[in-house]
Amino acid sequence: MHLIAPFISVLLGYLVALFLKPKDKKNIKLVLAFSGAFLLSLTVLHLLPELYDAHQHSEHEHATQHIGIFIMLGILFQIVLEFFSKGAEHGHVHGHAHHQLHQIPWLLFISLCIHALLEGFPVSHHHGLSWGIAVHHLPIAIILTTFFVNGGLGKLPIFLFMMGFAIMTPLGTILAEQLPVLMNYRTEMTAIVVGILFHISSTIIFESNEGHKFNVFKLTVIILGTLLAYYI
Repeated sequence: MHLIAPFISVLLGYLVALFLKPKDKKNIKLVLAFSGAFLLSLTVLHLLPELYDAHQHSEHEHATQHIGIFIMLGILFQIVLEFFSKGAEHGHVHGHAHHQLHQIPWLLFISLCIHALLEGFPVSHHHGLSWGIAVHHLPIAIILTTFFVNGGLGKLPIFLFMMGFAIMTPLGTILAEQLPVLMNYRTEMTAIVVGILFHISSTIIFESNEGHKFNVFKLTVIILGTLLAYYI
């Protein structure tokens, strides 16, 4: 199930955008806020403690600092990815061209796929994270599909884009389970992904609403996302 959930969420988001054509952006923003809180809580409550616990008996004198460096590398790497994706990982697509789309935006596709691939690595040893990623990818898939449809991109390119995005996280999990080089550096790779998830989830949560006010609905879904992650 940990391989299927992220794929199904993207497929579901694609179908929702294609057939239901949701127009209320506020509801999508609430789903984004929930996913951000859920993902951040999974990272803080589960991934991060396990990451440091793996090094608590390490003979490396600077093991804690070692992990911190890779977490910071993950944050910086995500910032670089967003230079090309314009923030699509947390629901922003307005940074891309506003005119008609004649072909797949390849920089967006590549950066988004790298992001999704890396997210799949820690799922290999923390299956509960797949649910966080699935919840995170659902609104992203809805937003991206809607953006492409409105931009006039053809049905086949949209389908290929979304399916390519959908398989990346399961592929990352499979690679982490099968490739010895990734297994040998599991702690470092997980630390990088923790940094990526920190950046993505906190950006989603703390982005200002209109008027820079925190509304009660957004606060409620953030609390729900946090509580749900506690029990995963």
